[in-house]
Amino acid sequence: MALSRARTGAYGFGMLRYEIVDVFTDRPYAGNPLAVVFGADALDADQLLSIASEFNLSETAFVLPPASGGSYRVRICTPRTELPFAGHPSVGTAATLVRLGQLAAGPLIQECGAGNLPVEATAERATLTGGAPTVGPELDPAPYLDAVGLRAADLAGPAPRLAGTGIDSVHLLVRPDALARTAPDLARIRAVAHTISVSAWDPASATSRARVFAGDLGVPEDPATGSAALAHGAYLVAVGLLPADGDSGYTVRQGVEMGRPSTLAGAVTAVAGRATCCRVTGGVVPVAAGELREPPR
Repeated sequence: MALSRARTGAYGFGMLRYEIVDVFTDRPYAGNPLAVVFGADALDADQLLSIASEFNLSETAFVLPPASGGSYRVRICTPRTELPFAGHPSVGTAATLVRLGQLAAGPLIQECGAGNLPVEATAERATLTGGAPTVGPELDPAPYLDAVGLRAADLAGPAPRLAGTGIDSVHLLVRPDALARTAPDLARIRAVAHTISVSAWDPASATSRARVFAGDLGVPEDPATGSAALAHGAYLVAVGLLPADGDSGYTVRQGVEMGRPSTLAGAVTAVAGRATCCRVTGGVVPVAAGELREPPR
């Protein structure tokens, strides 16, 4: 089925249809809210950023016709910048397209700035496969702890590393009690990393409680970050907290301190201590729909 196009509204303005959905949750008003905008094919980058700024959510996804063999194409913007890839917009957009009947449930290919990525979607949830996992060398934890208002005594487990599956984040493991005391300094975060994922790992349940900060992207704190959850699996394998070979599952719980509890179900495939494939699954719940005026050029 053809993707939605822009239309002219009753006042003669170009109008774009949108949906707002909550992602990585099974109930409304939890998880990470996402605006999914249709019919923005003719808009330029500044217009897309104007719309993302108007919604002022962590990210807004713009659905476009496919251009390189995918099922659909998506451009993703924070209120400040366009991203090549992000997790909760990918999960939320795929499930929304299926729920609206614009695409059939099942395997899909999302085109985005990080390439063509597989997504498996129903109307209620989606599983995103990230790009090729990468994990950098050990980092000095001091500047990252300082950037989020913590001390050396709060560090737990292995040293932080930069990891990603399309967009990178620094992964910093801390004591469980440190999460509530985390106090990010956005200027310091901007000086050392695009995104810092601060998490406490529970090996018994294979669960991380996480807080994610992305100051230079216009997102002081994110209630659910699919890209960081994907990268977290690669990091956990690299530092020996998940098996070095085979398939492993893990859970990331995020957004609790923000009053937006989120659950991200991760899975990672590893060979000889290196992640080869990372996946993240989450629920998607619709909460609003409407139309907005095209921004002026």
